[in-house]
Amino acid sequence: MTEVATPRGFVVLLRILLAWVFLYAASHQAFEPGWSAAGFLANTKTFNFLFAPLASPGLAPVISFLVAWGHLLIGLSLLAGLALRVSAAFGALLMILYWMAHMDFPFITNTNNFIVDDHIIYGVVLVMLIVVKAGHVWGLDTWASKQDFAKGGIVGWAVN
Repeated sequence: MTEVATPRGFVVLLRILLAWVFLYAASHQAFEPGWSAAGFLANTKTFNFLFAPLASPGLAPVISFLVAWGHLLIGLSLLAGLALRVSAAFGALLMILYWMAHMDFPFITNTNNFIVDDHIIYGVVLVMLIVVKAGHVWGLDTWASKQDFAKGGIVGWAVN
């Protein structure tokens, strides 16, 4: 599929659009002094037992750091098409966690979203980007896969 011009263009478009989603989120988190995920985590509904402990004073700074900088790294990876398998997998995992965190079963965020919302769509698109090897479509994964450091191991898996 990635050998045809139109699907290749759509793959790159989806990659860039999702990069924007993650980079925009990071711009409000990683670069805003005092930003914390604690308020959001403490007020989840359906899975409060899972997320509320992450808002504790000991864990909140660590979780906030991981969320903010994770968004930035995932966005940059998607934009560059470098180590896309790893970043898209972490991105899809984050989307599932956000879906769970926004849930007030059976609604997600509000009554307009019954079970499925944008987080599920983003997660599915991220998995699709892994399957079609989107990092090799006008991305740096093609270059990286030809380098000596990517001939085996985890780095080789991430870019091939």
